[in-house]
Amino acid sequence: MPNSLPEATRGGHYVPQRAPLRPVPFQKLPPGAIEPRGWLAQQLDLQVKGLCGRYDEISDFLGYDTNGWVDPAQSAWEELPYWLRGFGDLGYVTGDTGVLNRTERWMNGIIRTQTPDGWFGPGRLRTSLENGPDFWPGMPLLAAFRSWYEYSGDERVIPFMTTYLQFQNTQPAEVFNRSWGAFRWGDNIDSAYWLYNRTGDEWLLDLVTKMHTGSADYVDGIPTWHNVNLAQGFREPLQYWLLSGDEKHRAATYRNYATVMAQYGQFPGGGFAGDENSRPGFDDPRQGFETCGIVELMHSCELLTRFTGDIAWTDRCEELAFNLLPASYDAQQQVMHYITCANSVQLDDRVKHGQFENPFAMLAYKYGVHQYRCCPHNYGMGWPYYAQELWLATTDNGLAASLYAASKVTAQVGAGETVSITQDTEYPFSDTIIFTVDASTRFPLYLRRPGWAQDVTVKVNGQTVEADGDWMKVDRTWHPGDRVELVLPMRTSTRVWNDNNDSISVDRGPLTYSLQIDERYERIGGTEDWPELAVYPESPWNYGLLPDAEFDVVRRDAGDNPFTTDGVPVALTTQARRIPEWETDTEDVVRQLQPSPARSVEPVETVTLIPMGAARLRIASFPQVSPDGTEWIRRTRITASHVNTGDSLEAVDDGRIPASSADTSIPRFTWWDRRGTTEWIEYDLRAVRALSEVSVYWFDDTGSGECRVPESWRALWLDGETWRPVENTTPYDVATDELNTTTFTPVRAQYVRVEAVLRPAFSGGVLNLLFR
Repeated sequence: MPNSLPEATRGGHYVPQRAPLRPVPFQKLPPGAIEPRGWLAQQLDLQVKGLCGRYDEISDFLGYDTNGWVDPAQSAWEELPYWLRGFGDLGYVTGDTGVLNRTERWMNGIIRTQTPDGWFGPGRLRTSLENGPDFWPGMPLLAAFRSWYEYSGDERVIPFMTTYLQFQNTQPAEVFNRSWGAFRWGDNIDSAYWLYNRTGDEWLLDLVTKMHTGSADYVDGIPTWHNVNLAQGFREPLQYWLLSGDEKHRAATYRNYATVMAQYGQFPGGGFAGDENSRPGFDDPRQGFETCGIVELMHSCELLTRFTGDIAWTDRCEELAFNLLPASYDAQQQVMHYITCANSVQLDDRVKHGQFENPFAMLAYKYGVHQYRCCPHNYGMGWPYYAQELWLATTDNGLAASLYAASKVTAQVGAGETVSITQDTEYPFSDTIIFTVDASTRFPLYLRRPGWAQDVTVKVNGQTVEADGDWMKVDRTWHPGDRVELVLPMRTSTRVWNDNNDSISVDRGPLTYSLQIDERYERIGGTEDWPELAVYPESPWNYGLLPDAEFDVVRRDAGDNPFTTDGVPVALTTQARRIPEWETDTEDVVRQLQPSPARSVEPVETVTLIPMGAARLRIASFPQVSPDGTEWIRRTRITASHVNTGDSLEAVDDGRIPASSADTSIPRFTWWDRRGTTEWIEYDLRAVRALSEVSVYWFDDTGSGECRVPESWRALWLDGETWRPVENTTPYDVATDELNTTTFTPVRAQYVRVEAVLRPAFSGGVLNLLFR
């Protein structure tokens, strides 16, 4: 019995690729064909009753009567398109009448705004970019209209999209390389293909080439390090490959993904360090992945699965869905946060200067209409899109179980017969999946073999069948009640992250496990329906795992929600030691990892690990520990009179050597945007030390910015409660591109400062600061 990827042909019942587009092995089923059940249905129900399903009650961006998408005289941008894309599909997969009725109202209102030349929505967006149109916010709306058409059959959608894309096709080339849209044309290319496959209008392929040519160049390298741009944009070359046939375009997408993950994805969970932009020096597991990035990268992986049949993309989608997405919101999906990290031990509402780039707090769970803005409007696509990708149609008139979750699919197969298959499973918390077929015809059924799965077994009506290849094919004449049992044995294993200090993570099947930390929730604002929540640790978290640790599987009575600490149906126990030197910084952020194995002579303890997706506080990248390991440094605690929100307090003591005073490739500390003032930066050395020397490497971006070496500076030490200047100093130099070292009469101190008088009209900063 052959077991292989379905051949990519122009067959199939669900809109195959029209020539000259390259055929693909899978086709998306229409919304409503798949009924999610089990934990996935519960997550969708929480979404209906929670933030996404009711966000129009509280977001002023979603007011119908004041929205530019239904009244072109009003203002609007990406918020409504983001929300409606996920909101509509939420209705299609759940059948919730309230969601469906509100979706239809929005669709009707938006369609009515279209002008004869094809433009729709806010009038000001026609000329908002260098007197030309801003096409970006229309991209997610086209996806919303496509789903609406597939669900409802609304005949207005095809001419609506055709006229709009014709308007795009009339635009000069320079319009295609502006602002956010330049990095996200892959979304529009997908819509153009969708329309072409239904109409055959060849000018759409010319438009695709215009979009690709105007796109930021993902073919020859990485044109942006904005995390959401990357999550959407890295796939654009492969999408264009479907038209061009040029292997370099397909290869570029694979290379882009590998490049990003090699530099910034060296920790578990499936995401990468992109708290806004991915930045050199900010690649520790304490860095986070934006919630928009999570759902956009899931969507990219779903598309790439359909286009290529490569199970690596399907595996990556599951990794994101199970390990990151559920922790991006609270247990009831009432509130969410901007950033989700692999290592995060406190979620509060304070700006984190040593960790994140943005000038606002990003960790507390909030409804965040304006503070988080894009993410709470956009996150809603995650689970509805996932539910619609559980099953795929194949070009040989079969069905493929692509993403596993309890569900029922009803679709056409064979010569056009309608069949149903019910999938019963607790996956990813169980390794057994049962398919019950309701059919009386022959068709191929494909079962995805995850990349982590070994010794997979497939049985049909109790008889073992051959199960080889990434897509295991069972091709037979089916009868009502036929039963297929798929077992994907889940073994506990560890991954060593050599490029992140040889830290380790623990996996069991598609789930990565985190230390279970006792969580204390504190309401810090909001209302009963929309509580703003901070989360604090109530148990130790600074553990390293023993190199030879064994793991025991612990089955629990499952709670109502498996993505909560109390509800997880399976946990692990293992042996660990605490690392006393591993602490939080002055802003209560977990410190960066240091080399493993870390030295620890603390008692061996048994600790509990739970799935990452259930842990809002989490340590998922563990140091290894050994009594003979490397002694970790107890890091200096650093405070300052002021720090720029985009800079890092920790930068001055991170051990990185600047290439020059203008080095922007490494983290820095600045007092920006204070100018001409007297400022300070302070070290708590953690113990009294004998000191006689201070060295400062000043930041100076002459030629590109407004930071300069200071006019003067001095060192001080805390004597009891009095700050005293050090005495008998050598000159306090302010040279660029080198350490400026001053010696002084020895003092014994724990707290020391550098005080700088900034030049008039200029600010200043520090790249390295050493007291010895």
